[in-house]
Amino acid sequence: MASTYDLIVIGTGVAATGIAQQCRSVGWRVAIVDRRPFGGTCMLRGCDPKKLLWGVAEVVDEARRFQGDGFEAQNISLRWSDLARFKRSFFENAPSAVEQRLKGAGIETFHGSARFVDHNSVAIDGETLIGRHIVIASGSRPAPLPISGAENLLTSDDFLDLEELPERLIFVGGGYISFEFAHIAARAGAKTTILHADDKPLAHFDRALVERLLDKSRRLGIDVRLNCRVERIEKTGEGIEVSTKDASFEADVAVHGAGRVPDIDDLDLEAGGIERDGPRLRLNQWLQSVSNPAVYAAGDAANAGPMLTPVSELDAEVVAANLLDGARRSPQYAGVPSVVFTIPPLASVGQNEASGDAPIKVTEGDISSWYSARRVKEDTAAYKLLTDPNTRRLLGAHIIGPNAEEEINIFALAMRLGLRLDQLREFVPAYPSEAADIPYMLG
Repeated sequence: MASTYDLIVIGTGVAATGIAQQCRSVGWRVAIVDRRPFGGTCMLRGCDPKKLLWGVAEVVDEARRFQGDGFEAQNISLRWSDLARFKRSFFENAPSAVEQRLKGAGIETFHGSARFVDHNSVAIDGETLIGRHIVIASGSRPAPLPISGAENLLTSDDFLDLEELPERLIFVGGGYISFEFAHIAARAGAKTTILHADDKPLAHFDRALVERLLDKSRRLGIDVRLNCRVERIEKTGEGIEVSTKDASFEADVAVHGAGRVPDIDDLDLEAGGIERDGPRLRLNQWLQSVSNPAVYAAGDAANAGPMLTPVSELDAEVVAANLLDGARRSPQYAGVPSVVFTIPPLASVGQNEASGDAPIKVTEGDISSWYSARRVKEDTAAYKLLTDPNTRRLLGAHIIGPNAEEEINIFALAMRLGLRLDQLREFVPAYPSEAADIPYMLG
């Protein structure tokens, strides 16, 4: 016998749980389902565990930089097995905690693979749920790669679950995952290689600052190869061999770092009357399916905005409001920052110099000699600001250097509020702090 709900949510990440809880808070009967442990990509398999590993790698790196300048210690090292144990202490009980919180709110939870039966029904391991509304918030998965032997690659999930770090790693693709994990692994003593198919790794970031990150990565010992398209991946007796047209590379493991796509292929969308646009869903401005108005999508599964956790949270607010009050609200993604958590981090918000047609004023500089960088002995630090010379509003901001992941938030807020540069100059930061550099960047 089928069970009927006001809302069925597919997925249990930040977008899914946010929507489920808001609708339940007004008395809706809500069901939520996930085929993986409850908690979603960011909490269990992405942002949070990654940032924990990065934090320890940063401590190790900073300690090494300060050797002989007020800090003395022997054999500073990152012990992977201990770090893996520390990471587990954060996340091994998270799925049950998430599920209990949902149950405590009166939301019915289901485990299994959801598949659409018709426009308003999904089946979960033989059980049918009927929903007045259905939200797809099923997260993302590694993008399929047209490479022979791609099944031999570890995923980012696999890398985060490693109990011991291999001595030699190859990262296929030059995106966030590859650079972040390579910087962590290199600080732990692993020999790391990044193979990227063209000459534009981290393509959504400012090219000049990416070049600085490439230089930093190579000086760290990371072998970054550009215009190096992988054609074959084979297991060998000693590990794995990754081959391009012109060369072969050997390692203990190879990791998929070539991007992610919405995890929607197994939902039987056709049965639900839900149209696709390539790897994503066809949605209107309210994050509603254009072909089945009972269905909404949010977060990575919607892929309407950047595949970032803050975007998932924003989508959740929009979808919940549209479900409860009628489809009237659309998400605004302008001013959403993005960070590559390398050491130092690379941060960006708004447009790149190459992406605008209107006149743009560019202000940029190397700030490795500024106090904020010298204080922590970081030799890679720079910024670039793009402004509209007519309105004097910020169009884009790009930073590499210590605490860039925090500084970028000030610029992001200025962009979302539409502040002019003279208004942003009213900002009075604490000193000495990295944010105190911002007035000097403005000129």
